[in-house]
Parts: sequence; C-alpha cells; structure tokens
Amino acid sequence: MISICFIYYSFFLMLSIIFFFLSLNFMVLDYSLILEFQLITINSCQILMTLLMDWMSLLFMSFVLFISSMVIYYSYNYMEGDLNINRFIMLVCMFVLSMMLLIISPNLISILLGWDGLGLVSYCLVIYYQNVKSYNAGMITALSNRIGDVFLLLSIAWMMNYGGFNFYYYMDYMKMDEIFIIGVFVMIAAMTKSAQIPFSSWLPAAMAAPTPVSSLVHSSTLVTAGVYLLIRFNLSLHYNCMLFLLFIGSMTMFMAGLGANFEFDLKKIIALSTLSQLGLMMSILALGEYKLAFFHLLTHALFKALLFMCGGCMIHNLLNCQDIRFMGNLINLMPLTCSFFIISNMALCGLPFLSGFYSKDLILEVVSMNYLNVYIYLIFFISTGLTVSYTFRLIYYVIIGNFNNFSLHLISDNNNFIMLKGMSGLIFFVVMGGSSLMWLMFPIPYFICLSFLMKMMVLFVIMLGMILGYEFSKFNLNYSLNSFMHLKKNLFFSSMWNMPYLSTFGMNLYPLFMGKQIYKNMDQGWSEFLGAQNIYMNIKNMSMYMQFMHNNNLKIFLLLTIFWVMFLILI
Repeated sequence: MISICFIYYSFFLMLSIIFFFLSLNFMVLDYSLILEFQLITINSCQILMTLLMDWMSLLFMSFVLFISSMVIYYSYNYMEGDLNINRFIMLVCMFVLSMMLLIISPNLISILLGWDGLGLVSYCLVIYYQNVKSYNAGMITALSNRIGDVFLLLSIAWMMNYGGFNFYYYMDYMKMDEIFIIGVFVMIAAMTKSAQIPFSSWLPAAMAAPTPVSSLVHSSTLVTAGVYLLIRFNLSLHYNCMLFLLFIGSMTMFMAGLGANFEFDLKKIIALSTLSQLGLMMSILALGEYKLAFFHLLTHALFKALLFMCGGCMIHNLLNCQDIRFMGNLINLMPLTCSFFIISNMALCGLPFLSGFYSKDLILEVVSMNYLNVYIYLIFFISTGLTVSYTFRLIYYVIIGNFNNFSLHLISDNNNFIMLKGMSGLIFFVVMGGSSLMWLMFPIPYFICLSFLMKMMVLFVIMLGMILGYEFSKFNLNYSLNSFMHLKKNLFFSSMWNMPYLSTFGMNLYPLFMGKQIYKNMDQGWSEFLGAQNIYMNIKNMSMYMQFMHNNNLKIFLLLTIFWVMFLILI
C-alpha cells in the first residue's frame, strides 16, 4: 500500500513547480491578478472572496509547498512507528492550506481565517507528543498568538471606516497621520506571529513539537507569516511605526544571537537562530527595503528547513537526545548528514556564494549605505558576528569535538535513507537558490558604493565571530568553562533576558496568587461574613428579637398570664 506521505509529497511538489513557473511568468510580464468571487449578495451588500496573484505571493507559495513536500517525505522515516502518522500528515496539510489562504488574500477577513488556522494547527502540532512540557509549550504558543489575532480583529473593525476590507485599495490612506492606527495594529499582530520582543518566548518553547514540524512550521513558514504580512502592508506603515519596528527588530536580533551562544539544546539553538534572522528581516523591512526582506525570507526558509532536518536526523540517531554536550565527532559516524549540516550552517553565516550570502551581505551593505545612526550600524554587525559565533560553537560541539554518548551505539547514515533523500532535495537550492533568486528578483542590481574598510567590515566581523565561537566552546577536563565562571550572567543571557519567566510566571503566577488571596479573603472570607448567608442570619435574628423572642416559652408564659388575669377580672 502506497503511504499517505508519498501521495501528499508528490502532490505538493507538483503544485510547487507549477507555482514557481507561474511566478516567473508574472515576474517577467510585471503582471498581477486580483480575482473576486461573489459569495453572497444581500440588499446590494456584496460579500466577496478576493485572491491576489502576483509574483510575490506565487513565489512564496511555491517555496512553502516545496519545503512542505520535502518535510512530508522526511516524516515518513522520522515518524516511523508512530501510530497516528496519518493524523500528523493531515495536520501538516491543514497548516499548508492555512498558509496558502494567508498568502493570497488581499482581504483582511480571509487573512484572519488563514492566520487563526495557522495558530490553531500550530497548537495541535506543538502538543503532538502528549506530556506536560508539550502542553505548557502549546499553551504559551497559542496564547501569545491570540494577542496578534485580537489586534488583527481590531484592525478589521477599524477597516469598517473605509467601507471595505480589501486593504490593497486603501494603502495610501492608511499612511495619513490621523488614521495610521491600522498600521500599528497590523504591526503588533506581525510582532506576535514573528516572535519579536516582548513575545519572543513562545518560539523556543514550541520546539517541543516533532522535528519535521519545527522544520516546516517554526523555521520557514509560520514565523515568517508576520514578516510577509508587513511586506504586504509596507506602503501603509507610518514613519514612527517603522522606527519602532526597527528598534524592536534589532533588539530581537541581538538578544537571540546572544542567547544562542549560551544554549545547550540543539533545537533551541536553531530556534534562536531563526529568531535572530526574523529580527534581521523586520529591521531591514523597517528601513524600507521590503524586497530585500522578502529575498532574505525565501533564502532563510531554505537553509533553515535543511538545518532543522539535519538536527532531527542527529536527534533520531542519538535516541532522542537533544543536548549538544552528548554529541561530538558525528562527522565520522554520519558524514552525509554532517555535510548538509555544515553547508546550511555556512549559508546561515553568509559564506560567499551560498544562498544566505546573497541576501545577508546585500542587507548589511545597504545598511552601511543608508546611514541612520551608529547604534543601528553596530547592532547589525554585532548580531552578524554573534550568528557566526554560535554556528561555530555548534559545529565544534556536534561535529568536531569528542564523542560523548554511549559506547554502544548505532549511529549511521544507513538508518535514515529516506530522510537523506528528503534533505538532498533541499541542498541544491541551499547552494544555488540565492544566486538564481537574485538574478530573478533584482533585474536592475543594487548599486553599492562603499569604501574598502566598510566593504571588508562584514568579513572582519565574520572572522571575529569564528574566533569568539571557538573560544566559547573549547573545553577539556582541565579547562574551566567560562560560562560557569559567570553563572548569573550566563543564566540571564541564555534565558533570553528573562523573557520566558516574564511571559509565563509574570502572566500566570501573580494573577493566580492574587486570585487565591481574593478568593480566600473576599469570597470565602469577608463576603461570607457580610453578605449572602450571614445577612440572612442577621435579619432572621433581628426579626426574632423584634418579635420578642419568637420560639421562646417566656412569651407563651406571659401571654397565658395575661389571659389568666383577664379571666379573673371577668369572673
């Protein structure tokens, strides 16, 4: 019996190829298409379903479908032996469907449908392995994303002022000073979905999901939905919004890069690296270069999906061990997986002529040219250095260092042949994708005019990051690890500037404690004494007193006495 995995794999791959060539056609013709389906008409009020086809939406859909097809193929091997694999594949398909709806809608209501679909399916996938940790992670994911949904609903309500929900037609009006509030709402919604500060803590928590899910959902598609929405809204964002977004994006980029240097969980390191790249996309988008943000979004989706797949392969072989301190010397044990791992890591660093180089180097050079202030310039370059640093630390721990797992092991590339086939579909695009996309997307190349020192600044920062990453990671039995010399600082940086504590305990602990106090002192305390039963008792006692000791023999005795005296008088 042919597996459900292969059916969906071939279907998605075919759709992806069709969309890719359609996108090329639209790009060459500079053509876009708005399709309107009239669903219902009541008293000349039309309810329309609108689809927007242009090169951007078609290209992004093609990439999402391609990555999801590879991930489904990979899952056949990774989720082997899982009783509910059909449910898993169906969830992934629902996710892809929601993503499609989000990508091709110029209409805020259908965007909300796709957006909510993403949040819901993401929750179902995060709690796929049913344990307490997964439930908590799923809850923080769902609740963080609810904030964004609320802001999207608010922006829909505000769109009522325009008399239509197709934001595509009202771009210029939204920028005006009086009503730039829609831009603010959409920006906050995008910040929650793309996990910017202060909503960052859900992304590393969502790593409780199976690795194929992390690869598709939490690296390349779901988290970039916010960036994509802002790319669509890029013309309608007010200057002050852009400035705020630039600051938040740069801080996220720096914070995630710093945190990844102190983390020991393989999947969390890759998640923090995703967060860092999302900050980069947000920042360059806020500087007005939406095409560059889109370009980086696509190249990043390719190499990050591959990176997660390699990580999943290693975790699968090491019997579900995610701690990088137990890995090491894997290059001798699983050479092909490690080759893919190193190539995608190099693309992440921006090694010349891999896919990441074209987008990342261009972004840094454009930032160098559009001089804003020294803070922005420095934080972009420092974050790039930190990216290289945690990458080399990861490579040292996982691939080069000593093997620290069990002596008896079955680690080999032969166990996961199907996984390797799924990954080799992506490796070609990780190497070639950047250059081909660049030739397609920028027919007129960017003219970069910089001095020699500023041009070399990128390479200098990369070299510095390599040295730093090596220093961070080298350890022997007699070597005192620097991170334990400064434990408090280490804990602060590795927990993303205490953000998980603030967004879990800060949101839960104090309100729960207050609730307990109010319940104990008010509900079960004073209100019991001053209200409800006690008021009834008090009134009852008062009325008994007023009735002169009702239920009392003295009253009866006195009454009988009066009757007796009257009887005597009468006689």
